[in-house]
Amino acid sequence: MSTSPAERLAAVLVGLEGLALAILAGWQVLALAGGDTVSVSSAVALLVLTLVGAAAVIAFAIGIARGQSWGRSGGVVTQLLVLAVAGGALTGADAQPVTAIVLAVPALVTLAMLVAAARRGGTRRGSE
Repeated sequence: MSTSPAERLAAVLVGLEGLALAILAGWQVLALAGGDTVSVSSAVALLVLTLVGAAAVIAFAIGIARGQSWGRSGGVVTQLLVLAVAGGALTGADAQPVTAIVLAVPALVTLAMLVAAARRGGTRRGSE
């Protein structure tokens, strides 16, 4: 099954997000090893959740690259979660608008590519 340019780009973008999560997990390991945590149990739990998230997002990227609808669906949910975090960065006493923009812009671009990939996937399925 051939994939469209939108699917390939979406797969790359989601894969980069998975890689970013893996790098974040590495940073968390360094912080944990360096004693830069208040609660070791909370730090380990966060590390495990980050690793699970990284594995899931990388799996979504592989699914998108293979033209699988579950990969696109997972990618869309991931982008919506990132946009929710970006929205949270805009609110409160410690609002961080630059962080919100840095998170929201790639998520919106990736979301647009996922929608384009889904349209292509639906067209391809309908013609088979």
